[in-house]
Amino acid sequence: MKKISICASLFILVSCAYEPADELTIYTSRQPQLIEPIVEKFSLETGIKVNFLSGNAQELMERIDVEGDNSPADIFMTVDAGVLWQAAERDIFSSTNSKILEENIPSYLRDPENKWFGLSKRARTIVYSNDQFNDNDFSTYEDLADPKWKGKLCLRTSKKVYNRSLMASMIDAYGFEKAKEVVTGWISNLATEVFSNDTNALKAVSSGQCGLTIVNTYYLARLLDDPQYDNLTLFWANQSDRGVHVNISGAGIVKTSKNKQAATLLLEYLSSEKAQDFYASANKEYPVLDGAMVHASIKDWGEFIEDNINVGKLGSLQKEAVFLAQEVGYK
Repeated sequence: MKKISICASLFILVSCAYEPADELTIYTSRQPQLIEPIVEKFSLETGIKVNFLSGNAQELMERIDVEGDNSPADIFMTVDAGVLWQAAERDIFSSTNSKILEENIPSYLRDPENKWFGLSKRARTIVYSNDQFNDNDFSTYEDLADPKWKGKLCLRTSKKVYNRSLMASMIDAYGFEKAKEVVTGWISNLATEVFSNDTNALKAVSSGQCGLTIVNTYYLARLLDDPQYDNLTLFWANQSDRGVHVNISGAGIVKTSKNKQAATLLLEYLSSEKAQDFYASANKEYPVLDGAMVHASIKDWGEFIEDNINVGKLGSLQKEAVFLAQEVGYK
């Protein structure tokens, strides 16, 4: 497959702006190698060539804005509902009318106006050291604000959209002030400075630097391939009330696309059982299609109750989540 550099020249951009109907370009902040194999199968079955331009989500949105009607982008793909919501607010997407997408993707995992669609689920939950604790010690995200966890908690930075979305879900569930109390408690219980990524937070738990953390499950699945991290155990949070926090990776069709029919066909394909079995498992995520297979490495974690808040709200409450983090000193 042809890959277009993020630094491609203006000449290339203009020359690519009028692609034939049998060619699509995806602008993606998701790692292309995670989706290329299934998109290659799509190309073989349909004859539609697919090009990728990968980069930072914010930069890609800026690029689409600057390119305007001459943008070669047909699909914008990214890894958080908050970013998809931002793209919709910037008027990047067109609404997509597809019964297949509506049937395959639950309503809470897609935009109410069908401007973007979740294609895999990303569960964010508690992981702890089984050298120090067991399942009976845990219950909810909110319980981690209790002083009993002082000096035991590790967290990823609030600057990452994953934690902003988690805070947004609490603002939606409990209101700003209650959510603020919870996050204040988290900060009081930190064992160390916040981490730049989930993997380092997990390694800190494993080494005993702290006792527990909150991460996206696929980071844990990757580490558990190495026996040295066998002391890490997952706990599904909030199973007695609103359920575990779930985010998405997803995509929408760019409003200036000249190939909307082919782009719709690709999104429908990615939501199908054949594609879902691979699409989600490639990054050890969960499929959005009911009944699709999960990766063998995460199957033993079993089923869980998930928070079915419409993930679009995770975007609309991002600014409040950022303000909350600033108020309590969550770096």
